[in-house]
Amino acid sequence: MRALTFFGGVTDSLVCDNLMAAVAKALWFEPTLNATFEAFAEHYDTTILPARSRKPRDKAKVEGAVLIVERWILARLRNRTFFSLTQLNAAIAELLEDLNNRPMRHIGKSRRELFEELEKAALKPLPDTPFEYAEWKTAKVHPDYHVEVDKTFYSVPHSLIGRKVDVRLKRRVVKIFHEHRRVASHVGVG
Repeated sequence: MRALTFFGGVTDSLVCDNLMAAVAKALWFEPTLNATFEAFAEHYDTTILPARSRKPRDKAKVEGAVLIVERWILARLRNRTFFSLTQLNAAIAELLEDLNNRPMRHIGKSRRELFEELEKAALKPLPDTPFEYAEWKTAKVHPDYHVEVDKTFYSVPHSLIGRKVDVRLKRRVVKIFHEHRRVASHVGVG
């Protein structure tokens, strides 16, 4: 989300690592994303393409960029001490600005100039509101027609006893879905 905001737009597709936190099933040709990551992609109207496990060529440009960042940003910060995350982020932002504005040897233009000339026009606009993180869980309805989520019980219609439901936790609101239909909504604890 911060990257899209930094670039000022959304690409047609995003290639990410095949990280377990985002990919529910790492199938070779059609990986399944977790519900939160899927909602993120839907909110930003983009497609997420997880790279295959142990296939660095799937994201070769990113791997090259990581090497550049390690050399021009991390190496320059390695001997400095920071006492807050804000200080560290400010130092990284300053070095990133320097890196993006530095002309590249073989091209004669900076990364920023190339982005402005070639890539910025291809971006779709950001949505009016930023994505709000929500956590999804699956729960089985107990015989007392309640589901347990994070040691708290929430009621659902009694007709769902014994069935599995999807629970979305967003801020302090808990919404419970069965077969993609909301069946209950509660104000959460904490």
